[in-house]
Amino acid sequence: MLKKIRSSELMLGMYVERLGRSWLENPFWKRSFLLESPADLERIRAARLNEVWIDTARGLAPPEPVAVAAPPVPAADAAGTQAEAQAVSVPVATVAPALSREAEMAHARRLLERTRQAVQTMFDEARMGKALAVGQAYELVDDIAASVLRGGGVLLGLARLKTADNYTYMHSVAVCALMTALARELELAPEQVRSAGLAGLLHDIGKMAVPAAILNKPGSLSDAEFSSVRTHPAAGHRMLLEVGEIDPVALDVCLHHHEKLDGSGYPKGLRGEEISLYARMGAICDVYDAITSNRPYKQGWCPAESLRRMAAWRGGHLDATLFAAFVKCLGIYPLGTLVRLQSERLAVVVGQAAGKTLTSPTVRVFFSIRAGTCIVPSIIDLAAPGCQERIVSTESAAQWGLLDVDRYWVDEPAVA
Repeated sequence: MLKKIRSSELMLGMYVERLGRSWLENPFWKRSFLLESPADLERIRAARLNEVWIDTARGLAPPEPVAVAAPPVPAADAAGTQAEAQAVSVPVATVAPALSREAEMAHARRLLERTRQAVQTMFDEARMGKALAVGQAYELVDDIAASVLRGGGVLLGLARLKTADNYTYMHSVAVCALMTALARELELAPEQVRSAGLAGLLHDIGKMAVPAAILNKPGSLSDAEFSSVRTHPAAGHRMLLEVGEIDPVALDVCLHHHEKLDGSGYPKGLRGEEISLYARMGAICDVYDAITSNRPYKQGWCPAESLRRMAAWRGGHLDATLFAAFVKCLGIYPLGTLVRLQSERLAVVVGQAAGKTLTSPTVRVFFSIRAGTCIVPSIIDLAAPGCQERIVSTESAAQWGLLDVDRYWVDEPAVA
C-alpha cells in the first residue's frame, strides 16, 4: 500500500516508491528502492523534500500516531472551530501556484530543455538495444503535467518549436503535454491523466528502430522508406513489452496511435470503437504536433490553420467528440496564431485565461496593415470588459513576409 509521509518520518527498512520531487532533481537515479543505508537516509533528509511516498507492502510502515483526546471546546466557540476545521481540510496542495507570464515562460524553457535531454538519453539507449528505464519517466510526466496545469498554453506553445535535430525527442515531449491537457479537459482521474501523459511520452519510441537517415530525410520518402517508418508502432510495442511492468495504456497508444476511425490506419487497420479512448486521443495529439512543427521536408502550419484542417478529418480519421475537447483545451486560436484585428492590425496570440471565451484570447499587436509597417508592440486582452477590438481572421505569415512570427510571443512583450 502506498503512503505519503514527511521525509523526517523516514526510517531504515522503509521502501521508497517515489520522492516528492522531479526525478531530474532527484538525489538518486533509481525511482524506487529499499532504504537500507544510513547515508541514503541522510541524503534524502538533506534534500529537504516536502513528501515521500513509501510502499508499506514492501517495507516498514510508519508507526501509528498515539491518540490524544482533544480538549473540550466551549459552546460559544464550537461553530467557529468547526468552520476552521473544514477550512484546514481543503487539499491546498492540489492547487498549483500561479506564476507570472515571465516566470512561467522561463520555467517552461528550462523544463523543456531538461526533458529533451532526458528523453534523448532514454531513446538513444533504446536505439542501442538497452532496456528502457521507464520508472524515471513518471516523474518527467508529473513535471510536464504540473506545468500544463499551472501555465496553460505556455509549455504547449513552446514545445511546438523544434529543430530538425531534436524533432523526434521534442515531439514526444509535446505529445505528452498535449495528452495531459486533453486528459484533464476530459476530466479523467489523476491516475488516468498520468497514464495518458506517459503514453504520449513513449508513443514514438519505436522510431529508434528506424534508420536516422530516413527519419531526417529532407525530401519525400520512397515506398520502401515509408514502409520502414510504418514499422515503428510495432517496434515500439516490442520495446515496451521488454520493460516488464509497463502501463497497458502506454502499450496500447504506442501500437495504435496511427489507427484511423475509417480503418485506413496502421498497423492493424482498426475501425471505430475497436480503437481505444487513449489511442484516439494519441492520434489527435500526434497529428496536431506533427503538422504544426517545422519538419525537414515542410514548414509547420499555423496552429489555428492546423485545427481547421483537422476538423475536416473528423469522423473519418479522428474522433469528433475528442477533437472538440482538444480544441477547447487549446483554444480556437492557440498560442502563436497570427490574427488580423478589426482595427486593421496584425497580432499574435500570447495567451488565454481559463474561463474566458475561446474567441477572445490575449494578443500582442505588432504590425499596422494600413501603414504597412511594424509598430511598437502592445498587449490587448480581447476578453477584458469594454474591449472593442476583435479578431476578424487568421493570417498566413508568409503572405505578409513575416519569417519569424513566433518571436513576437516567445519574447516577453511590453504591456501597453
